[in-house]
Amino acid sequence: MVARGGVVIGSSYDEARTRKMNADAEIAELELAKVRGELVETQKVIDAWVEVLSAMRAKMLSLPSVLAPVVANDEDVASCQDIIEKQVYEALEELASYEPEGQDNKKNSKRGNEQSEATAKNDGVRLGRPRKTTKLRK
Repeated sequence: MVARGGVVIGSSYDEARTRKMNADAEIAELELAKVRGELVETQKVIDAWVEVLSAMRAKMLSLPSVLAPVVANDEDVASCQDIIEKQVYEALEELASYEPEGQDNKKNSKRGNEQSEATAKNDGVRLGRPRKTTKLRK
């Protein structure tokens, strides 16, 4: 083994220095990804999801008090179902555009804008599996 500057190449010091340089390079890559908006801290994601789900919960829990007076006077089941369905879709559309506080990464990233545009181009067409027909008992 050849010695350079008092360090034997292949020694544990040389290996430790290589590991440190590799770790420093990885840290620098992570910092760069963070600056570019490609990397988000786990706690920020958790906080944003908690806020979104809390807003969804509040919106869904408000539906009965909003719909009860409207549906109470209507005897036609199909009409009641239509009213409820419209309110649910309205709530879901409102929640689809909901943005947690302090989250402006979506505005700056191309991916976030593409997703917003794709959602907006629905044109009222029903998505997902077909609705089950309601069988009424007489």
